[in-house]
Amino acid sequence: MELFYFVVFGALGAVVAALELSKNSKDRINTSSAFNSFKNNYLVVYSLMMAGDWLQGPYVYYLYSTYGFGKGEIGQLFIAGFGSSMLFGTIVGSLADKQGRRRACVTYCITYILSCITKHSPQYKILMVGRVLGGIATSLLFSAFESWLVAEHNKRGFEQQWLSLTFSKAIFLGNGLVAILAGLFGNVLVDSLSLGPVAPFDAAAIFLAIGMAIILSSWTENFGDPSENKDLLTQFRGAAVAIASDEKIALLGAIQSLFEGSMYTFVFLWTPALSPNDEEIPHGFIFATFMLASMLGSSLASRLMARSSPRVESYMQIVFVISSASLTLPIITNFLVAPSKVKGESISFAGCLQLLGFCTFEACVGIFWPSIMKMRSQYIPEEARSTIMNFFRIPLNIFVCIVLYNVDAFPITVMFGMCSIFLLVASILQRRLMAISDKPNGKLDSNEGKGP
Repeated sequence: MELFYFVVFGALGAVVAALELSKNSKDRINTSSAFNSFKNNYLVVYSLMMAGDWLQGPYVYYLYSTYGFGKGEIGQLFIAGFGSSMLFGTIVGSLADKQGRRRACVTYCITYILSCITKHSPQYKILMVGRVLGGIATSLLFSAFESWLVAEHNKRGFEQQWLSLTFSKAIFLGNGLVAILAGLFGNVLVDSLSLGPVAPFDAAAIFLAIGMAIILSSWTENFGDPSENKDLLTQFRGAAVAIASDEKIALLGAIQSLFEGSMYTFVFLWTPALSPNDEEIPHGFIFATFMLASMLGSSLASRLMARSSPRVESYMQIVFVISSASLTLPIITNFLVAPSKVKGESISFAGCLQLLGFCTFEACVGIFWPSIMKMRSQYIPEEARSTIMNFFRIPLNIFVCIVLYNVDAFPITVMFGMCSIFLLVASILQRRLMAISDKPNGKLDSNEGKGP
């Protein structure tokens, strides 16, 4: 069965290479040299930020376990991270809009570097502080950088369609190639060089510091609404009014929460799904395979968004249906394929089928990220962009905390079934979003739903 992993990885790699090399003029967007310079600068920074994030991911649980903490204590640390992201996310999002997105991006670097430093301590309270800092940093990573990019892109007068090119490249590199390289580099640090499980966190801090230096030296500041007479509560109210009064923004938030909630649940479930009887599976190699599938998705997204048809609102309906179907495979194989009774063997036939389904889901994730970014740039008002984006993450973080707290309470098939239903609902909401955006007044009136 070990050959199976290499076949899947090789096939995905070949498809990605073929997609990238076969792009013709219809699949490419003609841009200016000024835009290319701007885009490349952002991609370098974004890749460094994501390297700092990806290096830590595979080793957080492992590091806590080497300090002697049990599953319950580690679960509480993870809940603290998502909880702080939920509690502080809207605050830091509003501060980013008011105090400046560049400043918020620098704050992300400093906060995450401090979080990395706490990993050197085996004391539970210090590790808890590190998780809280990490949760705050995550909120900034998924709002401040995108908000800065959209505002700066528009401020420089670049064409709106060119934004989709930056989005798709950022996901292809930051969520694909960099994730694979970070996984391999972390493996070298921990296993090959025997530097210990804290080494990837030190490396992450170095990458974050380099990215921060580039931001400080080459990025200009931009704001959402810098007016002095608006306090945080007024900004919250304005963002809430924008969401409540504009159905398109509310739908977009619901779609994002449903998909990302399913995605983060999948992150916790794929390992027990592929090894229900403690089968020997190469976690690092499977993770790299998933990231390659995500690169495939982002490559497809760049082709789709380079054309005027189909629209993002149209093809995302299909993407959500496919992602929903892919997460039903663990349920189907549980009923149709007899489970193995022997523990510690290589991956089963049912596991192989599920792995193919999970790769399909990861390809959908690769399409989702640049596509949702493009829709956010179209529908979310500029003056409260970071605030609204972090409002979207509140139900997501609540959902993930509930799943983490009850991860042992439900069978794995029930959890996958729940995710599949969420993704089907996302497809229905996406259809509604397309319907109302197609109306003559589908574009929000310039002053409607933007709050005070």
